[in-house]
Amino acid sequence: WLLLGGEHAFTQGLLAAVTVLVIACPCALGLATPTAIMVGVGKGAENHILIKDAESLELAYRVNAVILDKTGTITEGRPAVSDLIFTEPANTALLKPILLAIEKQSEHPLAAAVTRYLEEEEIHDIQLDAFQSITGKGVTAVYRNKNYTIGNTTLLNEKGILLTTDTTRTIQHLQQQAKTVVVFAEEKAVVAVIAIADSIKSNSKTAIHNLQQQGIEVYMLTGDNQQTAAAIAREAGIAQFKAEVLPAGKAEFVQLLQKQGKIVAMVGDGINDSQALAQADVSIAMGRGSDIAMDVARMTLISSDLNSIPKALKLSKRTVQTIRQNLFWAFIYNLIGIPVAAGILYPVNGFLLDPMLAGAAMALSSVSVVGNSLRLKFSRLDQA
Repeated sequence: WLLLGGEHAFTQGLLAAVTVLVIACPCALGLATPTAIMVGVGKGAENHILIKDAESLELAYRVNAVILDKTGTITEGRPAVSDLIFTEPANTALLKPILLAIEKQSEHPLAAAVTRYLEEEEIHDIQLDAFQSITGKGVTAVYRNKNYTIGNTTLLNEKGILLTTDTTRTIQHLQQQAKTVVVFAEEKAVVAVIAIADSIKSNSKTAIHNLQQQGIEVYMLTGDNQQTAAAIAREAGIAQFKAEVLPAGKAEFVQLLQKQGKIVAMVGDGINDSQALAQADVSIAMGRGSDIAMDVARMTLISSDLNSIPKALKLSKRTVQTIRQNLFWAFIYNLIGIPVAAGILYPVNGFLLDPMLAGAAMALSSVSVVGNSLRLKFSRLDQA
């Protein structure tokens, strides 16, 4: 302006400088991301999805592999004893109090189901001499110098407890009915077989189908046996699953998928899922699960409804789209506005932008970004 502005170069140059400073104020750019994130988090809460941080919301739309825990995630998480079969019915009265005492000390959901079942029969427990919990396998106890074991067949094999042909046949029959089987042994002999059923949630199959329709691979991981896992996976419509997985194994499986270049979401509800939740790119806890799982996870489904997972992924996609739209319009505004404010049109038609108009335009750009972000509030997450 001083070189080429002519008679009123300094005045017009100063005016242009003030206008550029006003119109270049980066309010719109600064508001582009946080406003979209704030509205997205609020929209999630409306749909029973609690989102802890912006990172998970911005990343979720890229998820192409979802891992589901079985108990409490795909199933209701309210296991109940369906069968309690003693090998020697005559010893039932002596063994039930011992079984109750052992299961009372265990923190596993299946143990709670056995405890409820026996307490309903008004069985009274006794005082154990020793108790030990073995993660992912079962428990052991000592009572009156006798060793007792409750757990899966892996634990029994480690303890050298052999299953008879009749017991094996009974276990297989129960497992084929999608029941989890726990074996109760005294010393080296099996004394009872306990079958526990946990039905699939009414909405699980629909949610899994919706995820698969979006091109997302769905996996199921469980510490349960192969036959029960296969029956549940078949009922839920999941082709890829792993059974008899320990907590560390779940985290390793997440890591394996990540090494294959997948963006992995882990969905779980228990303490044994916390390691895998921490490893996953996007971690989702069920609202009715353990406090540790909810503390580790970046998202929590308040209603424990799996249909909220496709909604969360759609919300993430729309939030990121809104952020990009906001940044585009804010950038375009500055790209066009600053040269005009500097006076690029003055040699052509004598137009020089007034600082007051620049202030109004700057405010309008911020309002447009906020308005675009608020459109998220009226979007339907149950629609494509």
